[in-house]
Amino acid sequence: MSNQLCIVLDFGGQYNQLIARRVRECGVYCEIKRFDMPISEIKAMNPTAIIFTGGPNSVYDPSSPHISEEIFSIGVPVLGICYGCQLVAYTLGGKVESCEKSEYGKIEITQDSDSLLFRDVPQKSVVWMSHTDFVSKLPDGFRVTAKSDDCPCAAFEAPERKIYAVQFHPEVTHSEFGKQILHNFLYNVCGCTGDWVMDDFIENTVARLREQIGDKKVILGLSGGVDSSVAAGLLSRAVGKQLTCVFVDQGLMRKDEGDFVEETFTKLFDMNFVRVNCKDKFLAALKGVTDPEQKRKIIGTEFYNVFWDKIREQGTDGFFAQGTIYPDRIESGRGNQAGHGSTAVIKTHHNMVKMPDDIKFAGTIEPLGDLFKDEVRKVGEKLGIPHDLVWRQPFPGPGLGVRIIGEITEEKIKILQEADAVFRDEIRKSGIEEQLKQFFAVLPDVRTVGVMGDHRTYDHLIAIRAVTTDDFMTADWARIPYDVLAKVSNRLCNEVEHVNRVVYDITSKPPGTVEWE
Repeated sequence: MSNQLCIVLDFGGQYNQLIARRVRECGVYCEIKRFDMPISEIKAMNPTAIIFTGGPNSVYDPSSPHISEEIFSIGVPVLGICYGCQLVAYTLGGKVESCEKSEYGKIEITQDSDSLLFRDVPQKSVVWMSHTDFVSKLPDGFRVTAKSDDCPCAAFEAPERKIYAVQFHPEVTHSEFGKQILHNFLYNVCGCTGDWVMDDFIENTVARLREQIGDKKVILGLSGGVDSSVAAGLLSRAVGKQLTCVFVDQGLMRKDEGDFVEETFTKLFDMNFVRVNCKDKFLAALKGVTDPEQKRKIIGTEFYNVFWDKIREQGTDGFFAQGTIYPDRIESGRGNQAGHGSTAVIKTHHNMVKMPDDIKFAGTIEPLGDLFKDEVRKVGEKLGIPHDLVWRQPFPGPGLGVRIIGEITEEKIKILQEADAVFRDEIRKSGIEEQLKQFFAVLPDVRTVGVMGDHRTYDHLIAIRAVTTDDFMTADWARIPYDVLAKVSNRLCNEVEHVNRVVYDITSKPPGTVEWE
């Protein structure tokens, strides 16, 4: 890319992707690389800024990840965060020790307003700390620029060398002025100009796709989710009818969702749309299966087989396209993610699975491979994709198959689809939808006694789930107003056949997960 570049060197911290997202929100293109990336390769990328991430290790442990002192002399400004802060001090001759009193959570710091890093930040502000070690002695030529009651060195710098370090995490929302601090580093210290703009991304990507594809065909696996939908929009703008989208409807989507996807892409874009309806095939394969992992495996395998069989029918004389985004590549081990002492692969994403050996395309195209989810949504909006698709909530790969506890049957699918539609409708009407990160209905394998009219019933229980979160690493159950819950319960019991009881899941993550299976 021709954009200015910030490199985030990954030392295994939990917020590493968040750092990169915040940098991009500041208008600066950013990539995450391994901490042990050779200095020669870093120099070849010609970065404008370098950020060291946090990490779980202690810098004075010989087995911990370290870095060559050479990186501080290549002429690129450096910002160290948490472990990265300690690493700066340790590498340049300072001293790091274990704290007498660790700091976790929101901590007030007092900062030096003369520092470029703290420009337009109040002298006292709240930041997010998470450390058991601290910098007890600075390297020669550095000065302290912030401290807390229990941390005498919450930030330090050597402005003439353009080396800065903070013990706290400016990338998390709990740090009141964290984004301003990152902005100050990028613009005041590094001289960034903010050339990472979505309009430019669309224009440049479309031009690149046209050049790469030429007169060949492209086949894209379309799930109806945000990523594949935006990828389809970009490819359609680039090559029109040369694009064929294959949409596998396994019958486990939300109510009317398959029809919505088909209508959207046949009307909005110039492309060939192929829909494969295969609910019966999936139900037959899932008959009698109750174990959640077995259900996931069956759904994944059947989807894989149906999809690639249809691809073989379409022909493979062109390119294959995927809605892979940057976190997919990082978490699946292709984005140079590297927590020291951790595995290279966090999880393998559905769109990162190897294609069958007998299928040979001219190449694979991933037009969104450098974007985070929030950036993908911005592209989708600019392409004119409907709001309901662009802002579609996270939806599990196995669909409703993991929101139906126990055996999956056609009757249970219909009950859950109707219940989920009612719940979502009431949330929209209530005006609180924007406050919730995710909300959905679950059909546990539970029947309860009820009374409707003068009759005893013995029917299904519906559980409803809604959470708020910044990053899905943790989540809190949403405090939906009682009057909204009352309307949801009333409608579910009155409008959805075979439902006579409603419960609200008030479990946070941890100890629970967002999904039930």
